[in-house]
Amino acid sequence: MKIAVVILNWNGVQLLEQFLPSVVKNSPEATVYLADNASTDDSISFVLANFPSVKIIKNDSNLGFAGGYNEALKHIDAEIYALVNSDIEVTENWLQPIIETFEKELQTAIIQPKILDYKNKEYFEYAGAAGGFIDQYGYPYCRGRIFETIEKDNRQYDDNCEIFWASGACFFIRSSVYHELNGFDADFFAHQEEIDLCWRAFNKGYKTVYNYKSVVYHVGGATLQQGNPRKTFLNFRNSLLMLTKNLPKEKLYSILFYRMLLDGIAGIQFIFKGKFSHFTAILKAHLSFYSLFSNTYRKRDDFQQKKYYTTQSIVYTYFVNNGKVFEG
Repeated sequence: MKIAVVILNWNGVQLLEQFLPSVVKNSPEATVYLADNASTDDSISFVLANFPSVKIIKNDSNLGFAGGYNEALKHIDAEIYALVNSDIEVTENWLQPIIETFEKELQTAIIQPKILDYKNKEYFEYAGAAGGFIDQYGYPYCRGRIFETIEKDNRQYDDNCEIFWASGACFFIRSSVYHELNGFDADFFAHQEEIDLCWRAFNKGYKTVYNYKSVVYHVGGATLQQGNPRKTFLNFRNSLLMLTKNLPKEKLYSILFYRMLLDGIAGIQFIFKGKFSHFTAILKAHLSFYSLFSNTYRKRDDFQQKKYYTTQSIVYTYFVNNGKVFEG
């Protein structure tokens, strides 16, 4: 099975220095690519000088996560794309369980490995943990991470299972499915585009699974730190875009209305906390969503699966019922 490990980079030479060696060393089954989003640092010269086996694809501008991968993957011939953040450390034999799953499970289109915290390796990492889900209102959460509560890895999620979304931090997908779905939605730029892609795959009848036997460590927030207003903008806007594209038609407007009310509550909380830039980011997110709504609505498929969630409201479960740990 031909597999390409593709690392998207933008001015990340320090991360490449730290993490690229583990990828090259532990990926003998794959061809490793650097997809560069028009970096202005020494990223490309560093890779050319130190890792001649790594193939380089140069994008003409910074197209973000979604557009950057869409453009780069046009130039890569492989059966499986492994999309790997530049702040990921991979482990020995991390690709073998993934390859075996793709070979045995033909309806499996997307796989996520176990993602642990590079800085605290006994704990799951925020972005993906042991596989992702959403509630009825589109709020994402993970086995091993609900909102800001992150669990210690006590092997409680050492089971291969079907999930709803896989983290873009380390994301395996069949190339045929990626291109059938026209890749990531470039309007997202960054954040939640992988959930949107997994949802679209789900609507087509494909499976996304978690494989605990493949383990990686993720720094997290290396390119856009937690608490950054830009991240707040992208998360709030893209969540609304994702719902518009993928919700069953009969639930679309009621859930969008409910989400907007909850966004308003979140904005008020930011004001009380003195985080006025985040309040402004939510306002800008809604304005951007309104401008993109018509175009986004036209992207809807002819069919949306009606049962896309396992928890009705993770917000209620977490904040009212004190449900801090994943319960399947």
